[in-house]
Amino acid sequence: MTTPDPAPRADWRRVLSLARPELPTLAVGTLALVAGSGLGLVAPRGIGLLMDTVRVPEGLDAAAAETARMAARATLDRTLVVLLGVFVLVGVFGFVRAWLFTLAGERVVARLRRDLYASVVRQEIGFFDAQRTGELVNRLAADTGVLQNSVTVNISMALRFALQAVGALAVLAWTSWRLTALMLGVVPIVVVGAVVFGRTVRSLSKQTQDALAAASAVAEETFSNMRTVRSFAREEQEISRYAARVDEAFERGRSLAVAYGSFQGLAGFAAYAAIALVLWYGGRLVIGDAGGAGMSVGDLTSFMLYTLFLAFALGGLSGLYGDFNRAVGASTRVFELLDRPPGVTTPDGARPERCDGHVVFDGVDFQYPTRADAPVLRGVDLTLAPGRVLALVGASGSGKSTVAQLLARFYDPAGGTVTLDGRDLRALDPAWLREQVGAVAQEPVLFAASLAENIRYGRPDATDAEVEAAARAANADGFVRAFPDGYATMVGERGVRLSGGQKQRIAIARALLKDPRILVLDEATSALDAESEHLVQEALERLMVGRTVLVIAHRLSTVKDADEVVVLDAGRVVERGTHASLLETDGPYRRLVERQFAS
Repeated sequence: MTTPDPAPRADWRRVLSLARPELPTLAVGTLALVAGSGLGLVAPRGIGLLMDTVRVPEGLDAAAAETARMAARATLDRTLVVLLGVFVLVGVFGFVRAWLFTLAGERVVARLRRDLYASVVRQEIGFFDAQRTGELVNRLAADTGVLQNSVTVNISMALRFALQAVGALAVLAWTSWRLTALMLGVVPIVVVGAVVFGRTVRSLSKQTQDALAAASAVAEETFSNMRTVRSFAREEQEISRYAARVDEAFERGRSLAVAYGSFQGLAGFAAYAAIALVLWYGGRLVIGDAGGAGMSVGDLTSFMLYTLFLAFALGGLSGLYGDFNRAVGASTRVFELLDRPPGVTTPDGARPERCDGHVVFDGVDFQYPTRADAPVLRGVDLTLAPGRVLALVGASGSGKSTVAQLLARFYDPAGGTVTLDGRDLRALDPAWLREQVGAVAQEPVLFAASLAENIRYGRPDATDAEVEAAARAANADGFVRAFPDGYATMVGERGVRLSGGQKQRIAIARALLKDPRILVLDEATSALDAESEHLVQEALERLMVGRTVLVIAHRLSTVKDADEVVVLDAGRVVERGTHASLLETDGPYRRLVERQFAS
């Protein structure tokens, strides 16, 4: 049965742990970051020296003034060369830092998407009954993208801003502790705002991602069923449905924009207020009427540049704080999917060397996880013997296809057991079990690949000769070779470039190549015209030879040759026997036949 989803676990540490495999790359990038940031702190001091250099003392005679100017020019030139050299190194280290952290980010998101996709694919079928495809796709694309920069590039930026902030603060305190104390008076305002802002962003970000996922689900559903939408002329209705989901995401985004704007406005006011106060008090120090030690114009220039460094770093850190909180919000669903164990699984399940194909349903009860209050099967007893054909008939909703899904262990029964060669299916390796079961459905699903790739899907190692032999046995080789590209012909999404009969024969060829011991035919010919049905039926007869066969059908003409016919009604076995013997009794099967012929 379906395992309940665990409570989502997402915090900063969990998000940051995604970058752990990239620590060597990040370590080198961090060294480049430290070197670049350290050298960057030299620039304001150098510019301050330049400002002091351009001042020539007053009161000198002409010769002394010229000598002072020449010395000042020489000092100015040397300082410029040194500064340019420092800037070159800052650029080189910046390139190394950005390259390595971005590369690590690409690796992290690629690995996360692979792991998330693998976790989703391994879930039981009941999980997909309860989930919308578009929402799952959105988790793979959008949510993982939000996490990408937060665990690598944003870490790089956070470290760079932190180093800049600490370094600038140290130099500021060394230059003038009075000015530094005045400037830091506005920091508590920004810190409190950042905390409130971060909490708000985390909540709103999660709501926004959920709303976007819902919009993606609507779009995916519409695109997948475009023929139905078009046939009922419901384009405008679907547009309105998608627009409603987008509008919901927009409302969340608008709230997020208000939060961003409020915080940025507060931070901007604090920054400019700090600059204005520093200039005012610094100017008084230069003039010499502020008390205490004075300072030169170059010192004040350096101080202002370091103040801008500090303001820029703190502003960057506040923005990254919001990004981290947004990443934590987006990661909740991602980690929930990553942590969720499959509901139908058998660790270390048995893989018998031989499969005879003897299947027994013993007192099986079942209800779908998404409809736990609606029983589908009630005490069903069935036996499928090797080399024999069992046909299941009954009205729609009687439980016929559910039997096939339990046989492939897409679900586990709520009561009773299903055994294969005397072993409970729950004791077998699910992958091994499904290798023994082949199915041909009423509407076979083909992948957007070539005909050969679709036939080879059940046996990827099959040779071209084996693929062609399977196609011939399925009466498919003729129409395949009629295509200009033959077996390399692309079938389009879900096989839309093929007719129903052609898709059915490709599905039969795929099942033939897989060579399963147990074969399930679920309404395999009910949607075909007479000519296609004849070709498909002929191929099915070849496919059924020597296998355990379960036939599910509404059209009773397809089950008259079965070794046993079982009639289901409301999830219970109400009748069983051969086609001929059941016609002789006045029971449900005979009434089904009479209604069909009457229609």
